Amino acid sequence: MKKLTALLTLVLAVVLVTRSHAQLSKDEAKEWKNKAKEYKKNPAELKQLVEDKQNAEAEVSTLKTEKTSLESRLSDQNAKVSELQDDLSKLRSDLASARAELNAAKASPSSASSAGGKMVDGVVFKVQVGAFRNKDLSKYFDNNENFSGENEDGMQKITLGQFRDYWEADTFKKYLREMGVKDAWIVPYKDGTRVDIKDVLEGVIASDGPSDSE
Repeated sequence: MKKLTALLTLVLAVVLVTRSHAQLSKDEAKEWKNKAKEYKKNPAELKQLVEDKQNAEAEVSTLKTEKTSLESRLSDQNAKVSELQDDLSKLRSDLASARAELNAAKASPSSASSAGGKMVDGVVFKVQVGAFRNKDLSKYFDNNENFSGENEDGMQKITLGQFRDYWEADTFKKYLREMGVKDAWIVPYKDGTRVDIKDVLEGVIASDGPSDSE
């Protein structure tokens, strides 16, 4: 205990002398000398003071580390928000384009249809959006050239659009999938009859990967 008291007193004395030369005024130096005497009489209080200072410094260091970590996480979250905003903007743009394509398809003279949505002669492509059992939507087909369907095996298969060009139909299919119609796929018709896509587009499909009818 005596060694600890002597050591603490020595540390305090060095600090006081250093500060007295560096920045303390005469009155301040006198005041701290008196405090040094008090601490010499009560080394436990001096020890507690030093430990409190060390604990405070450790806590400050911990808080600085936590602050740095929080700033890093906030930066990551801001980057993610920015990325999501960009994705949302792109989806809105794609949706607007899809609507424009759909409106253009309805008004386009190249869409191979006649009154009542019936197909004309030749090859055309539609995009099937679903097959439903016990659902009859045929009353909506009249006067809607680009909305039609057919019954097969007790299912009513609903299609949108009519295109002479396969790649226009493919673009329309992709827009529908981006809008959430995951089962959208291209179906070809020849002279009003539904056929396998390989029968009308074998060369293109072979060079472009698996058939869209799969």
